[in-house]
Amino acid sequence: MEERKGRRILMFPVPFPGHFNPMIQLAGIFHHIGFSVTILHTSYNAPDPSRHPHFTFRTIPHNNEGESEEEDPLSKSQTSTMDLVSLIRVLKQKYAQPFRKSLAEEVGGGETVCCLVSDAIWGRRAEDAAKEVGVRRVVLRTGGAASFCAFAAFPLLRDKGYFSIQQNTRSDDPVIELPPLKVKDLPVIETNDPEELYRIINDMVEGTKSSSGVIWNTFEDLERPQLMELSSNYQAPFFPIGPFHKHCDDLPSKTKNKEDYEITYWLDKQDPKSVIYASFGSLADIEEKEFLEIAWGLRNSEQPFLWVVRMGSVRGTEWLEALPTGFMEGIGHKGKIVKWVNQLEVLAHPAVGAFWTHCGWNSTLESICEGVPMICTPCFTDQRVNARYIVDVWRVGMVLERSKMDKREIEKVVRRVMMIEKEDGIRERCLDFKEKANICLSKDGSSSKYLDNLISHVLSFDSYALAS
Repeated sequence: MEERKGRRILMFPVPFPGHFNPMIQLAGIFHHIGFSVTILHTSYNAPDPSRHPHFTFRTIPHNNEGESEEEDPLSKSQTSTMDLVSLIRVLKQKYAQPFRKSLAEEVGGGETVCCLVSDAIWGRRAEDAAKEVGVRRVVLRTGGAASFCAFAAFPLLRDKGYFSIQQNTRSDDPVIELPPLKVKDLPVIETNDPEELYRIINDMVEGTKSSSGVIWNTFEDLERPQLMELSSNYQAPFFPIGPFHKHCDDLPSKTKNKEDYEITYWLDKQDPKSVIYASFGSLADIEEKEFLEIAWGLRNSEQPFLWVVRMGSVRGTEWLEALPTGFMEGIGHKGKIVKWVNQLEVLAHPAVGAFWTHCGWNSTLESICEGVPMICTPCFTDQRVNARYIVDVWRVGMVLERSKMDKREIEKVVRRVMMIEKEDGIRERCLDFKEKANICLSKDGSSSKYLDNLISHVLSFDSYALAS
């Protein structure tokens, strides 16, 4: 602990919840072991520093003086019409130069800067900026190793025509070079500019390769083959120290509000493993027709359900206006629809028997750590890869494809996953992974050892004498 005093780590997250949250969790790990942490964050989707009093926050501005909102490509009115690829492109362009300036100012301060930890999506521009000021850059990969294998294979997959097949047929054919993936599992994003998607992915992969280390929010017993395959092609050392959220169980938890207590109270009244928890992430939107099919499917399953519906997540509505008159009254105490939950607490509650998820990596890892079986309805990018591994490799869930999401199929799948018997083996495998996740964080566990290695690695950097 003594050798870390006066040493600071700079962190540069991507401003999406699925990326920002694991970066903050990693910041908590660094702080807990004695480093001071400064978060360099974008003015777009800026965080609330009061929620994280242990860290120093520095806002990187992007807009030019005198620039009106209509001219600003990152204004809410502009970004609401962008697809994800376009938004990432604009973020990288608008923040490139301001980030360089902010980074130089931070490195010129008092404490010794050990390194910059940047999200892999920022790519080689973050690497170039770090080199300019003499700071090593370590990459945080917020997704899993399996999905990164698919991203790294994009040039090969493109040359072999897999993406054309996917666009035309959503094929069930296998991707021979990437078992167990099928063509429809490839982690693409619907966009009007597929060339830009390939550039973003290539920049992410090459920027990771050229980094001084890669931190993974995963653990060896879950993704050992994928980590080994990747590390054989990378000179940068790997540090799979996840699951991040389990490292800091002894840190102060977020203050509960009235809604938190109401959700806990409702769960406390349900039978063990009886509740289906449904939540589809922070980015994906759904059509009103899909929303109604989910609503009726959950109700008709006759299982208690806790369903998170984000404000504005149903296209054309503010929240629940699309529900038919009397729907909520008809549910009674059997179901609960909310705008937000503390997902970690919900998944850890004994009443929760299954998680219907979009298969974002954070949700996947949190469910695995609590031993909760999953129903997988992926929407885009790495979610499709995660779902394939959940169902066919780790075998801790079942799939409910978005294209087949009518109320009868939903009712059938929900009942099936909630009535899993011992012979299916899913619950046993879930509990086995839960135990492995706990063991990896123990004193001699793999993640604990990699964390020790990461600390030594970071302390070995000479911030002002970077070898070229």
